Amino acid sequence: MIEISHVNKWYSPTFQVLTDCTTSVTKGEVVVVCGPSGSGKSTLIKCVNALEPFQSGEITVDGTKVHDPKTDLPKLRSRVGMVFQHFELFPHLKIIDNLCLAQTKVLGRPLDKAKTKGMQLLERVGLKEQAEKFPAQLSGGQQQRVAIARALAMDPIVMLFDEPTSALDPEMVSEVLDVMVDLAREGMTMMVVTHEMGFARKVANRVIFMDRGEIVEDAQKDDFFGKPRSDRAQKFLSKILSH
Repeated sequence: MIEISHVNKWYSPTFQVLTDCTTSVTKGEVVVVCGPSGSGKSTLIKCVNALEPFQSGEITVDGTKVHDPKTDLPKLRSRVGMVFQHFELFPHLKIIDNLCLAQTKVLGRPLDKAKTKGMQLLERVGLKEQAEKFPAQLSGGQQQRVAIARALAMDPIVMLFDEPTSALDPEMVSEVLDVMVDLAREGMTMMVVTHEMGFARKVANRVIFMDRGEIVEDAQKDDFFGKPRSDRAQKFLSKILSH
């Protein structure tokens, strides 16, 4: 579903943020990307749907080359759901209208069908009764669940999550992770940047560990948590799992 091959990215001639990154995500697979802050995790995931450009290498999503000038990026992004750290809901639109906007503007879906789809997805994430409210009237956890529902409304072939719980109060984290766990169990292809190692242990098929812009480890979940090969990953896990 996603092929990342020898991707390099520079922010300046002296600052390389991604170095020779190569990995893949197969259909139905849940891959967690973890590592210390500043290791390039979010940059890598944003390159997958061309929210960040990269200078060399190749990324292919379901056969479409992301960097090809002929690629219709809006069409590609409509098939790749993206959930951000800070929700990115339109504050002036009601919740149901947040879910309908891209369905009608990008997919050309009639408004009545878009609303029906939106209400179904709000019910799925436990927020049907919030449909007529504005984002500011919801908690952070509720807003993030709306953001997930909005991404699902586009019928994506893959979902990308960029630290979806890092801006939430601890009590709200589980309600968002529960939705993501359900998605994973239904077979959604997912690439998730997160520090939530409990989530990784529960649903990930593979774990990618990054440090200083490089993929240091790319291992099956049990291998990663059982005996990471690199000293850097061992040190990272010992700090995270000791609390």
